[in-house]
Amino acid sequence: MDTITSTSASLSLSLPAVPVRTVSSSISVTSSLLFPRSHLFSSRHRLYSGKRSFSNSPSAVPKFTVSCGITEIDESQFEDTVLKSERPVLVEFVATWCGPCRLITPAMEALAKEYEDRLTVVKIDHDANPQLIKEYKVYGLPTLILFRNGQEVPQSRKEGAITKAKLKDHVDVLLESISVT
Repeated sequence: MDTITSTSASLSLSLPAVPVRTVSSSISVTSSLLFPRSHLFSSRHRLYSGKRSFSNSPSAVPKFTVSCGITEIDESQFEDTVLKSERPVLVEFVATWCGPCRLITPAMEALAKEYEDRLTVVKIDHDANPQLIKEYKVYGLPTLILFRNGQEVPQSRKEGAITKAKLKDHVDVLLESISVT
């Protein structure tokens, strides 16, 4: 039997060499049934080689489709579009990553179309307009704020997802309250 001897200054050890045996299992589990090997390798390759499987460019982030009279504006357009408007403007603060924002999009589009003769509806992207978010203290998304004559209408702020019926009721009450004053 062979022995392995270490001759370091602090330790002298003599151990017998143990034969190593490879044992194969009679049951073979193949991960390729759940995840094909090519997928695992390519994912691992992308992660560890420094290559990305996604892009940080703005085009990789899904964008809202703007239709039915809803215009997306930014900080540079806010004053002319909202504050100087002669008619009421309903501003919707949204983000592309916000699930509730996507949920109310159809209701907002329907509202914009139905009220196009009495109300302007605009969207503002939360991430692209931090100054407006700070100025109007938008803490939750989506946030709806009605503006009239350059001012936020009292009691008009609504945060979170809302059904189409409740949205319509909310806007009807707001439009009625500002038409009386």
